[in-house]
Amino acid sequence: MRLSLKSLMVVTDVGFIIYWAITFLEWIPKTYAYQDYSNPLLVSWNMSFLPLDLFISGTGLMAIALSAKRNPLWKPLALISMVLTFCSGLQAIAFWSIRLDFDLLWWIPNLFLMLYPLFFIPGLLQREGGSGRENKNYGSGKN
Repeated sequence: MRLSLKSLMVVTDVGFIIYWAITFLEWIPKTYAYQDYSNPLLVSWNMSFLPLDLFISGTGLMAIALSAKRNPLWKPLALISMVLTFCSGLQAIAFWSIRLDFDLLWWIPNLFLMLYPLFFIPGLLQREGGSGRENKNYGSGKN
């Protein structure tokens, strides 16, 4: 696994865990919360991301651990994590767009979630010479 992928996954996966911890502990000041933060429907909408975000963190951190052990299962787990990370960001951006709510404090992290996986997904799907063999060098820093 390339260092850039590993670093971004650690930031994202640990970031999700921290975000949900501070959300449950109610440490986010109301001035930084999203619009209509006290609306029960929006609270439910936000909470609906909890299982997805934690699954992203689980698959991402597991991929990192497997990569460190040179276990080839890291690659499909990283791909799952990247695709779901993209979906998480996309769903949030779509929601805020529909509501015409353009708060950079919420848009920037969600655009990050949506865009950074796009740089790594093609490499995670890459195969050598069309033979069906995995590219063993992808993510190792050798390519």
